Amino acid sequence: MQITQEEIEQALVTWGNGKIAISKAFEEGGIEAARKVASANLDSYYGYNLGPVLFKPTMSSGEQTFRPKKAGALAYFCGHSEEYPLDNGFAIMGWRATENITSTTFIQGDIAMWMGRIKLTNKDGSVTTVDKSFGYKKDETGTLRIVLHHSSLPYLPPEPN
Repeated sequence: MQITQEEIEQALVTWGNGKIAISKAFEEGGIEAARKVASANLDSYYGYNLGPVLFKPTMSSGEQTFRPKKAGALAYFCGHSEEYPLDNGFAIMGWRATENITSTTFIQGDIAMWMGRIKLTNKDGSVTTVDKSFGYKKDETGTLRIVLHHSSLPYLPPEPN
């Protein structure tokens, strides 16, 4: 079950489209509609069905920095969680478009890794750029699953004095 470059490229589009769908669901139906779409996204292409996912969201901290369980990912994407009170809901920020900029890809059999930048554009035209690393594994049905998701803001060095 060799992973192909084309499958990785499609997985990146699917991930971005998922964030757009969650944003639109929130705008049209509120937090419960967003949670329903986000949960379906997590079930569809994250690897929580295979075990813990190595998920480090962009804006998470302290004891809640890492989200190996689906509930933590759902809270990060939708916010409005008593268990994760610092989460604002990354996926409900009005996203309308994404662009993937590949740095490099590693593929070996049914395991692959991708690293690059993703630019997300919201409904007001503001662009947020995040550095991402995704690890993928094909499950027994041949579905490409995210088993590692690391995200951070691009480093901005201090201005010289």
